[in-house]
Formats: sequence, C-alpha cells, structure tokens
Amino acid sequence: MGLFIGIDSGTQGTKGVVLDGESGRILAEAYAPHELIEGEHGLREQDPAWWVEACRSVIAALMDSDGVDSSAVRAIGVSGQQHGFVPLTEAGEVIRPAKLWCDTATAPQCAAITEAAGGHEAVLKAIGNSVAAGFTASKVVWLKDNEPENYDRLATILLPHDYLNFWLTGERRTECGDASGTAYFDVANRRWSTELLDAMDPSGKLLACLPELIDSDQPVGVVRPELAREFGFGSDVLVSSGGGDNMIAAIGTGNVVPGVVTASLGTSGTIYAHSESPVIDPQGELAAFCSSTGGWLPLVCTMNVTVATELTRRLLGLDTGGLNALAAEAGAGASGVMLLPFFNGERTPALPSATASLHGLTPSNYIPANLCRAAMEGATFGLRYGLDVLLRQGVRPTEIRLVGGGAKSALWRQMVADVFGCPVVRPVVEEAGALGAAIQAAWCALRDGGERTEIADLAARYVAMAEGGTVPNPGDAARYADLYQRYLVLDRALRPVNG
Repeated sequence: MGLFIGIDSGTQGTKGVVLDGESGRILAEAYAPHELIEGEHGLREQDPAWWVEACRSVIAALMDSDGVDSSAVRAIGVSGQQHGFVPLTEAGEVIRPAKLWCDTATAPQCAAITEAAGGHEAVLKAIGNSVAAGFTASKVVWLKDNEPENYDRLATILLPHDYLNFWLTGERRTECGDASGTAYFDVANRRWSTELLDAMDPSGKLLACLPELIDSDQPVGVVRPELAREFGFGSDVLVSSGGGDNMIAAIGTGNVVPGVVTASLGTSGTIYAHSESPVIDPQGELAAFCSSTGGWLPLVCTMNVTVATELTRRLLGLDTGGLNALAAEAGAGASGVMLLPFFNGERTPALPSATASLHGLTPSNYIPANLCRAAMEGATFGLRYGLDVLLRQGVRPTEIRLVGGGAKSALWRQMVADVFGCPVVRPVVEEAGALGAAIQAAWCALRDGGERTEIADLAARYVAMAEGGTVPNPGDAARYADLYQRYLVLDRALRPVNG
C-alpha cells in the first residue's frame, strides 16, 4: 500500500507521523513548535509562514527517520486548527497574520452579523449554527471594519489546513468538515450560505473569495514538483482533502460510526460524536459540523482546558508532574476552592468576554495544591457542560475516547470518568490528529486508485484502544455530581458579570 504522512498543525505546534499502510505501524513521528501573537481584548494571531516552516521541518524530519523510504510515500493528509482566517491576495500572498479560533476580539462582529441576517433563529435556520466568536465569519468582518485597505486586497479566504494544502499543491480548495466551522456554510445542505455572506458584506464580494468545495475522499491535488524534489517524493504524491483538527482527530480515534464519543483535553476542550444526519441544536450551543468523512460531527467546544492547568503550573513554578502530584494531594473538591476557567472567554456557554475567577477561598484552603486541583476540576466541569449539550440532542456515550495533552495524566483521566460518570479509554496512538490525517490520506489514495474502501474499515484497521481503561469511582463520582451542580449555580450567578 505504501506510506502515508499525517500532519496536524495546531495552535502550539505541528506534529507529523508516517503510517505504513500495510502493517499499520507508525514508522516515524516529528514535532515543531509555533509562536503566538497575543494582545489585549482577546487578540490571538499567528503568521501562516510559521505553519509552513514547521510543516516543512516536520516532513523533512520524518523523511530522515530510519526505516522511512520517501519514494514510497503515496499521499499526505493535513489536519489544522479550525476557524482561523487566512486572507490571501489574488497572487496568493498572505495579507496579514491569521486570526485564530481563540481570538475573541471579533465578538462585536458576531452580534452585527446575526442582526444583519435577521436574528438568531434566522441564522440557525440558514446554517444550522450560531455565529460564535471563535468562528471565521466574525474575523472576516473584523478585517472589513478595522483594516479596509487589507479587505480591499482580499481575494481568497482560506482556513489554516486549507493554507497548508495550498502551500503543498498550489490549489485553493476546501472540504465540508472544516468549512462548516466558518458560520457562512449551510451544514445540512453542504453549501456556502449566501444569506450569511450577504449579511457579512452585501456587496457580494465574499462568495468569489471562497475556495472550491470538494468531497472528503477527494484529493486537493498533488504535491508541487519543487516540494516533491525537496522531500524525495515521487511526482504523483496526493494531498487529501484534510480537515479541521476535530474532524480529523475523530478519524484518528475511530469516531466514524454512531455510538462513539471523543473528548479532547487540549488547549481548548472538545467533545463530539459521529452522526449519519445533521444534528441541529435549537439553543445554538452545539456546533452542527459536517465530518471529514462524508457524515456529520455534532460537537461542543470549550475554550479553556489545559489553558487553566498551564497557567496555574507557570504561576506556581511547577512542571507537569508537580502539578499532577499537588492536584492528587488536594483530593476531590479542592477543599471548597472552585475555578471558573474562562481565561480566554468561553464559547460554550457563549461568554466571549468572560474572565476566569476563583471562588470559595478561605485562609486555610488557599494553598497551591487546591489551586492545582481547582484548575483541573474547573476545566473538566466546563467540558461536562458540553456533554450535557450532547445529551440534550440524544447522544448517549457508552465510553469516552480521551485524547489531548491532558489525557496523559492518570489523575485527569480518572477525574473525567468520575465527572462524566462514564468509562474512559485512550487510543494507543496518542497523536489522533496526525494519525487521522494519515488514515484519510490512505482513504483518498485508495479511492483515487479505484478502490471503494470505506473509512470505517480503515479506522477499524489502524485505530486501537489501550488496555486498562478507567472506570468511575463511585464515591468520587457522587461527590463530583454535587460539585458540578455547584459549578452550574456559580456560572449562572456570574452570567450578568461575564456576559
């Protein structure tokens, strides 16, 4: 079958793997970090050139690994952080740094778009989603409002994974999974929404700025000749459609059939399931995404998971092991200390201007151990709120497949099992995004060659769960059920301040 490269370009860095299509083994892994531009009022940006530099470094490292024959590579798949806005000129030049999913400086534009489109219900009817601050639409309008000269130069709107595909192939294309996180894409009918695009800019300019839509099993193109020579590839290496990080991680965790639920403990938190039909939340808290496999991926995202633990770790001068040890020492409930972890605002519930806050402090419980535990618990309660949104839509998990940096912590895995009241398992391959991208690349290559292979068959072949899952502890699960209700009461009480 040959070799398949999976690239996962996230907020903090780019990861890559080489999958042997015959044996199913991961032959090589590589990583390169990204910088981040941060500013007041929620500004979060990156230069797309940093993604290219990291991707180039990762592919080069993979090809230099022992046991990897670059001439055997058949296809590349790219996963990218969702919702980012990469503005290009007609010549394909990047106009300005990309605004990221976690940039909440565009919150005022969300309200303006929603009003221009006829209100929340009209928006939900048109696209199946609300216009959230994390989504791409508000970032485009922000450019129009704040940098009109740059907006005049805008010829193409790409998402982060689309831009890396553009670098690899020279083609400006996208697929429905990542497109459904823009807030100008009709999820149910799989098309760009002229209603929302007109609300963003009634001149009609934006429709012409959007890339061609392709199916998830189609290639974007082939690797450009100069890059093929650079990496030692053949002349016909395909680049698959790729997708957003959540859609591709779903493939990498085997979440491609109904009944499987994946949760991610990353910078942000996500929880999602596969569906054969659109799942629209009347309250607009559920992201009604398409998958990158031809189905749908109902998903809830929270903005602050390892954000909370990393900030606490740095504040206390700890390494990750030290933070985990102190959190374990504190015990469930952190002696009454509770964190609302809205450091980056919040997407679910929709509180883009919210800030984090600590509660329940006394002279005796204001100690490092409780701060560490409260950071971990607060992030987990926030993600449990997301599970409640899925439960409202009829999703009933029998187990949670846990990924992301936080999933490496045995303490955190136990906490998720206790707070969610559900067994937790971990994939053997931790880099679900990179693995999922490689599996999609294999799917694309096989289909391009005339084989009608199903993505579910490939996921079953290449995705395995580690032995020894984590089950809820009855005592702590009962304790956390009460604490979660307290978290909800606290959140609602502070809505007038955080809203």
